[in-house]
Amino acid sequence: MIKGILFDLDGTLLDRATSLVSFLENQYDRIHAFHKVEKHVFIDRFVQLDQKGYVWKDKVYQQLIEEIGIDLSWQELLEDYVESFQDHCIGFSGLFEMLDHLKEKNLKLGIISNGFGRFQMNNITGLKIDHYFDEILISETEGLRKPDIKIFKTALDRLGLEPKDSIFLGDHPINDVEASINAGMLGIWKEDDFYERPSSEYRSIKNLLELKDIFANISN
Repeated sequence: MIKGILFDLDGTLLDRATSLVSFLENQYDRIHAFHKVEKHVFIDRFVQLDQKGYVWKDKVYQQLIEEIGIDLSWQELLEDYVESFQDHCIGFSGLFEMLDHLKEKNLKLGIISNGFGRFQMNNITGLKIDHYFDEILISETEGLRKPDIKIFKTALDRLGLEPKDSIFLGDHPINDVEASINAGMLGIWKEDDFYERPSSEYRSIKNLLELKDIFANISN
């Protein structure tokens, strides 16, 4: 019987790609030094360097400053990113309806996210979803990163859940799905065309609201 559901953040609950473009449009408009290049060039290059969030923004800004040839502090740009990105956080369609439904079922809910503690917590608050979750684990704070199964087991212990009674939903086939399965959970893939489709036949969803049906089918 499923008693708890845990989630990845970026690419699962947070539509990071859309949120990032919203932030970059705003930052470009505010910082006139970037205007040496056209807005779409700035945004496209940032997204390329960012590599779906796997390159931290200190490196991205340093590279952009060098390529554009501008006299800006990457440290100040990074601080602006850390503090301002939360104002542009956009959730995937169905986010609140899905979370409301799961809370009505009295499920324990948690988040396990790789990343920097302050930044990721800002984004969770920016999405206005922090109050839904019983536990939130960020890799920097925990000293553990997915796909290390220890971070999944730590989360389950704090929630008082057994792996067999728990679901994990994430967009990364290895860090989220395979890792949670290795931890004894039911791993579900939130499909993302950025990643090659897993060779293994995982349960998968395209839209967050599909999780309601999966939960209902498992519970019956």
